[in-house]
Amino acid sequence: MSVIPCEQNKGLRAQIEQFAEVLKTEAHKLGNHGLDEKEFYNSGLFRGAVERVRGQFSATMRSKREFVQHALNHMEDGGFIAGWELTDDANRNDYAVRLNSGKLAIIDLKGCLDGNNTNIFERPQNADEFVIWSICTNLGADPRRNAWSGIHTRLSAEMISRNQRVDGLIVWDMMCGTIGRPCPKIDSSQTFSRMTEIGPFRTPPACVYLFPSAIPSERAPNATAQALEAVELIAAFHACFQGKAEEVNYVDFDLLATVDELVRKTTVRRGGAVQKASEMTAIRRV
Repeated sequence: MSVIPCEQNKGLRAQIEQFAEVLKTEAHKLGNHGLDEKEFYNSGLFRGAVERVRGQFSATMRSKREFVQHALNHMEDGGFIAGWELTDDANRNDYAVRLNSGKLAIIDLKGCLDGNNTNIFERPQNADEFVIWSICTNLGADPRRNAWSGIHTRLSAEMISRNQRVDGLIVWDMMCGTIGRPCPKIDSSQTFSRMTEIGPFRTPPACVYLFPSAIPSERAPNATAQALEAVELIAAFHACFQGKAEEVNYVDFDLLATVDELVRKTTVRRGGAVQKASEMTAIRRV
């Protein structure tokens, strides 16, 4: 049992670690820098190049936005949503989705959920539904650690302490279902039937999470996840990309006020069973 069905590809992780070691010890042989081995490593050239590449990978949102736009176009073409557009604030990676009911859903696009960016969100006043979408393209990252860090450590603390309701979470990107991140929802007999082509991408069903409709408080400390049909955007993703009922994740929060602090418990249910639950944990915003 786990917070998310997929897990880290340990073979790929080992290869990444091995290649990193080779790169650290053999980098001086690359390029035309004209330095000997000692000069090369003392110059800061290697460290600077690594940091530059890291920054370029972290900063770029182009491929992530491309995936999102293909997904939303596919949903609109299939009649699962009425339409979508970028929000007015270009500095935030937000999308406004017009639902078939006439409601407005806002998507806040995030990277890997274990990053500090997960803590930065604000539910717009005009949003009927507010959903966070995590696109984590780092194949070296651990999906289970990321999902739990995001849901329990970060989102629950922010939601409760700032009274910011999030209706749902989508954890899904172009790496899902690839050799680097095999999807357990797809076996050999389902490879084609449950994969969806969206532009240049072929994707398995999305991992979706439903949160409570109200933030837990001292007066109402137990907050149970909403039903799938209550969050229209999550239901649309689930239906469009061939999700199954037993794959939907439900997240519950329980709050307790002690003498010194507020503590909360996070529980993730899937397929009629508890997949992961925390202890009562102090709310400390990361």
